[in-house]
Amino acid sequence: MELYTPVIALAAIAAGFAVFSIVMSVATGPRRYNRAKLDSYECGIEPTPQPIGGGRVPVKYFITAMLFIVFDIEIIFLYPWAVAFDAMGIFGLVEMVLFIATVAIAYVYVWRRGGLEWD
Repeated sequence: MELYTPVIALAAIAAGFAVFSIVMSVATGPRRYNRAKLDSYECGIEPTPQPIGGGRVPVKYFITAMLFIVFDIEIIFLYPWAVAFDAMGIFGLVEMVLFIATVAIAYVYVWRRGGLEWD
C-alpha cells in the first residue's frame, strides 16, 4: 500500500481542487440571468431552429474531423521516429521519407480539392 500513497494523495488533491473550483465559481459568480445567457452559444450568430430529429449535418464537418485525425496521426508516428533516429539508421530514414511523402501527397490532394477552405 505504501507504493500507492503518492498516487492516492495526488488524486485527492486533484479532486479537492475540482470541488473547490466548482464551489467557488458558484459562490462568487454573478447571478444575473437573462434570455441571452440561457441561449446556446453560436459565436454571435442567431441560433437557427433545428428539426426535432436532428436534421442533416453537412459532410464538410466530418471531412474536417477526418483530416485532423489523419494529420494528427502523422505527428504520433513522427515523435518515436525522432527519438530513436540514431538506432534505426538508414532504414528508418528511408521509411520516414516514404511516410512523409505519402502524407504530403494526401495533403496536396486535399489542398487542391478545396478541403482546407472554410467558406
